[in-house]
Amino acid sequence: MERLVILTGAGISAESGLGTFRDKDGLWTRHDLSEVATPEGFSRNPKRVLDFYNARRANSRAAAPNPAHEALVRLEQSYLGEMLIVTQNVDDLHERAGSRNVLHMHGTLEGALCAACGHRWPAPAIQRPQDPCPACTTAQARPDIVWFGEYPYHMEDIWQALRRADAFVAIGTSGTVYPAAAFAQDAGRAGAFCLELNAEASAVAPDFDEVRLGPASRIVPDWVAEVLARGRVL
Repeated sequence: MERLVILTGAGISAESGLGTFRDKDGLWTRHDLSEVATPEGFSRNPKRVLDFYNARRANSRAAAPNPAHEALVRLEQSYLGEMLIVTQNVDDLHERAGSRNVLHMHGTLEGALCAACGHRWPAPAIQRPQDPCPACTTAQARPDIVWFGEYPYHMEDIWQALRRADAFVAIGTSGTVYPAAAFAQDAGRAGAFCLELNAEASAVAPDFDEVRLGPASRIVPDWVAEVLARGRVL
């Protein structure tokens, strides 16, 4: 049975109205990362951090899955092999489109995390610094997001899946953030065919066997149609 691992980045959600991060107009060019995306920034000013993620959560909830998300649902439903989506995105557009086997390596806007005891619960629309943890009652609720300097989630499962994969496909990723930027190399060393689907070639495009360029809403459905027509990726 063929095993397929798909990595998705900000580019797959861009056509749903959710901005990318590292282009000239990206989210990180408009904010000081040390203030809104680090544990230290949260300690200094939790309200500023929570306000930033409250706005991102509202934007995410207002967005809708696009044809690229929907194509991956069709693939998951009809693909004859095993398929895993690993996403760098903190939105839930894959799940709202209907995908079931998804790992969020950078966490999710829909989750809250207690910085004191580690308890997790569904995030409200608005998180406030005074909100108590449902488990320990400490007022240290933060978004369940992996910040700079923190280790991504699910990495043991992800590395294992990559090393078992027959095919690895990266969609809408910049190739500048590790460890995800090393996924193609790791999968390739284990013998997987590696394909990049992107608006423009990523920083690690040479690590892939094939690169296809174009908007995700077009090239992802086209690729999925090819896979389903032949019943396999390879």
